[in-house]
Amino acid sequence: MDIIDIARASGMAVILDGRIGREQYQSVCGSLSALQRFAEAVRLGTVQQGGHQKRTTPPARRA
Repeated sequence: MDIIDIARASGMAVILDGRIGREQYQSVCGSLSALQRFAEAVRLGTVQQGGHQKRTTPPARRA
């Protein structure tokens, strides 16, 4: 899943695309409705991939 492609397809614009050393920087902006479309696309992509990813940290404990 390429998150920048999903952002573009959702109507968001890439306003920064650069590299400093080995780090790559990208920023996106858009309307609230574009953000909602982006979130829905990511949610659907996660569901299609099985929806289960391994946790790298244990769940937080409740007091």
